[in-house]
Amino acid sequence: MRPIFKTGVFIGLFLVVAGAMGYLTLRLIVRSEDVVVVPDLVGKDVVYALEILTGLGLNIKVAGFEYRPDIPKNHVARQEPEPGAEVKRDRDVRIMVSKGPQTVVVPNLVGMDVREAEIIMEENGLAGGVASKTHSEQAVRGEVIGQAPSPGGVVKRGDAIDLLVSLGRWSVRFEMPYLDGLAPEDAILILERFQLNLGRIRYVERTDLPRGVVVEQDPSSGYPVTAGSLVDLTVNRSENATVFDKGLYLFQHHVSDGFLKKHIRLRVNAFGMLYDLYDIFQPPGEDIWLLLPYDPDVTFFLYQDGKAVLSHSFASMSDVSRVSEFEITEL
Repeated sequence: MRPIFKTGVFIGLFLVVAGAMGYLTLRLIVRSEDVVVVPDLVGKDVVYALEILTGLGLNIKVAGFEYRPDIPKNHVARQEPEPGAEVKRDRDVRIMVSKGPQTVVVPNLVGMDVREAEIIMEENGLAGGVASKTHSEQAVRGEVIGQAPSPGGVVKRGDAIDLLVSLGRWSVRFEMPYLDGLAPEDAILILERFQLNLGRIRYVERTDLPRGVVVEQDPSSGYPVTAGSLVDLTVNRSENATVFDKGLYLFQHHVSDGFLKKHIRLRVNAFGMLYDLYDIFQPPGEDIWLLLPYDPDVTFFLYQDGKAVLSHSFASMSDVSRVSEFEITEL
C-alpha cells in the first residue's frame, strides 16, 4: 500500500504542477497578445507614424504643435508613452507635431507673378505685407520687381513680406488722329495703326456732306489719348441696299484679277465689338457671294491684302429695297 500511496502522491503533484504551468503559459500568451511595445516615433513623418501605430492596433492623438529647429515640419517632436513602453492594444499614443524652425529664410520672389509669390509666401509661413505698384519698362504687368526683406534674409514665421509689383510699361500718350471725311474702313485701319479700339458706330443723315464717310469722332482729333482707348465714330448714311424677306443681306464682292490668290478679310462691328467673320485666300477673278444677317447695329468692312476696299452698314441705308424668298433661290 505504501508504494501505491507514494505513486499516487507523485502523480497528484505532477498534475498540479502541470496545471499551474499550463495556466501560467496560457496567461502569458493571452497577455502577450494584448500588450504591444510602443515604437519610437520621434522624427518620423506624421503619416508614417499613423501607419505604424495603426498596424500595432494603437491610436494616434495629436496633443499640439511646437517649433523645433532640429525636427522638420509635420514630423513627430515628442510622444507619450515613451518608446519601449508596453501598453495594451487600442491605447492612445499622444504626439506633439513639429512646426519646424521658428525662423525661415526669405525666398526670392522677384520675377514671379504676384499670385505665384503669394503662394510661395504662404507655403513658407510668411504673410503678405504691403503691395506697392509702379510702372516698369522691363517687367510685365503683375510681375514682382522688388521685395522687403531681401531674399536670403532670416525672419520669423508669420512675418510679412512687402512687394513691389509692376504695372507694365507707361501708356504712350499721343494726339487723336483726324478721321473726318474718311470711309469707315480707312478710319479703322488708322485706329489699328495707332493701337486704338473701335467703339460704337452711329449713323446720321446729312445732305450737305458726302455719303458713307466719317463726319464726327469721339475723342475729337488732337485730343490726348493712350493706346487701347475706345473711339466712337459717326458716319453719314450711304446708298440703299437689297435685303431679302428672311432678313438676309446678299453680299457680293469681285476679287481683282491677277496671278496670286488675294487675302480677303471681312470684319464685322456689332455692339461695340470688332471681329473677323470671313478670312481666306481667294483665287483672283472670282466673285464672293455671302448671305449675311440683316441687323441695323451691324457694320461690315472688307479688306483685300490688308487694304480697305469697302464698308457697309444696314443702319446707314436711307432706303432699303427687298426681294422675295423666291428670288433668293434664283441667285
